[in-house]
Amino acid sequence: MKIGLYFGTFNPIHIGHLTIANHIAEHSDLDQIWFVVTPLSPFKKKSSLLDNRQRFEMVYRATKDYDKLRPSDIEFGLKQPNYTIDTLTYLQEKHPDYEFSLIMGEDNLKSFHKWKNYELILENHNIYVYPRISEGKIETQFDAHPKIHHIDAPIMELSSTFIRKSIKAGKNIRPMLPEHVWEYVDEMNFYR
Repeated sequence: MKIGLYFGTFNPIHIGHLTIANHIAEHSDLDQIWFVVTPLSPFKKKSSLLDNRQRFEMVYRATKDYDKLRPSDIEFGLKQPNYTIDTLTYLQEKHPDYEFSLIMGEDNLKSFHKWKNYELILENHNIYVYPRISEGKIETQFDAHPKIHHIDAPIMELSSTFIRKSIKAGKNIRPMLPEHVWEYVDEMNFYR
């Protein structure tokens, strides 16, 4: 089984996240995409970041109608602060028959050379990169790298920050969220 790991705070998960993940699930050799909800660091309090379980619940609600998309709280039980390499190592030990790949935006690939043990990640895992409008250049070592696959996914210029600010300002952002997520955000009065 080939699993793509899509990491994020998903605060909240929105239609951009779903569109990209579903596109990659349907147009690549990956069998499933796991949305790995990044936990709130106990050392960093960010008032706009919802509780881990509330964000996981939104991801669960957003993905429940998609066979190839799954929520994952795998990082909630790992030591903080956590690095991607640690999560990958843990998942590979827990699921030795699965092949795990990373999903990232082009903006993250531009800083990938700064990640902890990025060489080890590239040695053992494929990376699926979706397009993003961003500044900077991709390191030449990543050009035409056999483990880096550029996916011709739609460019989604939608951010969770924009959604949170819009909700706080009383704007109607309902079309930007999956229906089940919108209902939960509205019911719980999140981001107001």
